Amino acid sequence: MLVMGVAAASALALAACGATADKNEGGSSNDGKPVSGLRIMVPNTPGGGYDTTARTAAKVMEDAKIATGVQVFNLPGAGGTVGLQRTVNEKGNGKLAMQMGLGVVGASYTSKSAATLTQTTPLAKLIEEAGAIVVPKDSPYKTINDLVAAWKANPKGIAVGGGSSPGGPDHLLPMQLAKTVGIDPKQVNFVSYDGGGELLPAVLGGKVAFGASGFGEFLDQVEAGQIRVLAVTSEQPIEALKEVPTLKSSGIDLVFTNWRGIVAPPGISDADKKVWIDALTKMHESDEWKAELTKRGWTDAFVTGDEFGTFLTEQDKAVADVLKQLGLA
Repeated sequence: MLVMGVAAASALALAACGATADKNEGGSSNDGKPVSGLRIMVPNTPGGGYDTTARTAAKVMEDAKIATGVQVFNLPGAGGTVGLQRTVNEKGNGKLAMQMGLGVVGASYTSKSAATLTQTTPLAKLIEEAGAIVVPKDSPYKTINDLVAAWKANPKGIAVGGGSSPGGPDHLLPMQLAKTVGIDPKQVNFVSYDGGGELLPAVLGGKVAFGASGFGEFLDQVEAGQIRVLAVTSEQPIEALKEVPTLKSSGIDLVFTNWRGIVAPPGISDADKKVWIDALTKMHESDEWKAELTKRGWTDAFVTGDEFGTFLTEQDKAVADVLKQLGLA
């Protein structure tokens, strides 16, 4: 089962140097000194969920003195597969990691990527996050059931935007929602954006009737009164959005949860892998990270190494099966 909570899944130029620092680089993961020189690639545009997660992780590692000089950079394109190809090409580079998640799994199929996540080195799964159905403040749809009624009446005329390519979570969510409420997913007018940073202005500008994405990407705009959340896709209400109903409480039997993790290039040394996993584990244990989980409404889903690798393999197969049902893989 996809960790999208998909009960409905059946329906639907870097140096290749090691990350273990020497005496001149701030120390290794075992000598108590912060690690230096780590770089995290975000495979889509600034402002989206991957970007927020990567920059939050880097800041926590800095603030907790786990690592120094952590660089986060963006390499967008093709739903994350441009970044994935770069990661695979950087074989042996123990300083580099890529922020990723369910969207990259799906995009690797729909973009027919030569590079696959199974070629990467799994480091850690970090978080899970519920999805949200959002509209601009002046939308005529006041409740999720208002929206669904209009959507069912005119599936092709109601455009939905998502911050991922077909096969990503922001695509799978409205497809499964459509199926759940009795709309043929093939009739859905889905508009793909490269990350939440591109999706947000499309929602605000009325280019789509509603957006489907991780709720954390809209919190600032919700607080500013620019966006309304009609429903969240978690089993229980979200602490950060206490007044917002779940799909289930609105009579729509769907639960959907996205996830995000970090992978490294293939062929890195065991020592480099240990540096990354040790740093991420210390980050996960820090008070600073726990505070960020609470602040952003993220669910702690931390697993590392081989356990994360097994999870990735399962997700890869599950996403492929769903996309085949939709005729996209």
